[in-house]
Amino acid sequence: MRPILLSGHERSLNQIKFNREGDLLFSVSKDNIVNAWFSHNGERLGTYEGHNGTVWSVDVDATSTLLITGSADNQMRLWEVSSGKCLFVWEFNTAAKRVAFSEDSTQVLVVTEARMGYRGAVQVFRINRDPDTWTEQSKQPTRTITFSGPKATVAAFAPLDQYIVTGHENGKVALYYHDEKDPETGIDAELEEKSVDAHGGEVITDLQMSSDRTYFVTSGKDKSAKLIDTKTLQIIKTYATETPLNSASIHPTKPYIIVGGGQEAMNVTTTSARQGRFETRFWHKVFEEECARLPGHFGPINTIAIHPAGKAYASGGEDGYVRVNWFDPGFFNSKLYGPDLELSLEDQ
Repeated sequence: MRPILLSGHERSLNQIKFNREGDLLFSVSKDNIVNAWFSHNGERLGTYEGHNGTVWSVDVDATSTLLITGSADNQMRLWEVSSGKCLFVWEFNTAAKRVAFSEDSTQVLVVTEARMGYRGAVQVFRINRDPDTWTEQSKQPTRTITFSGPKATVAAFAPLDQYIVTGHENGKVALYYHDEKDPETGIDAELEEKSVDAHGGEVITDLQMSSDRTYFVTSGKDKSAKLIDTKTLQIIKTYATETPLNSASIHPTKPYIIVGGGQEAMNVTTTSARQGRFETRFWHKVFEEECARLPGHFGPINTIAIHPAGKAYASGGEDGYVRVNWFDPGFFNSKLYGPDLELSLEDQ
């Protein structure tokens, strides 16, 4: 694989996201800038300027029409993808750490931080998608889940938007009903329905759904990634590494989990890059075996995204660069896993 290096940020990356077709890639970082790129050649399409703080999270709707971002300036912003125009701004008491569209793109959720006496929460807003009036959005959430215990760090909608899945700073993964009340039990949606300690009390750093949202992968500071069933929260597989993980993603067509992380940036100068483990690492989804490692970033990998069709993957690092790697045909034609895959990837 010959990577495409995208240089459009001055500080470390926080999240990158492909659109549904995979032709666009969006990136956010600590430099307050939101960038849009053509994924096939790395050309920058444009920027979305308006945030006055670190932009923590980004998501794009299913039609590549609307973009949502969350920032340390206590704002969530709605943008028109094609023009870069900011359509609406939601204000919160604390930073917006994670944002995500629902499966049908009619709702968004935002995870707000616990700080200054305010509890961490997940709020859900319904999106007015009428182009004639989409600058008029409701400031009142349709749902608010407030956490009395450890705050949520990541969240996503489950299949058909029936549930909301959250990952917490104490390693817990929880499931919440998204409707007002569960039709079978009548339990209020703000009450936790299920939970599991997935990462041994350590912070969950990322949560990414499979293409059909029936299962998802989490990464954590406990140096592992977990494959978890969405409905039951059963831990299906565990991928244990030697360093803290910041991101994990599921390949949609091949049996691989791609993870990234590395030693904390503040400690990088005390060790070599090899010891810091700044590689993107491929794990076999079923056999829980590491297949390959690909170096490239000069520092920890903070975020990973895979092309919706599985043709490429992108990684964003503490070094401020986004690297897009398009897989060679041999990656899809090979039926061998394990050491043979490792050789083929390293040779490329």
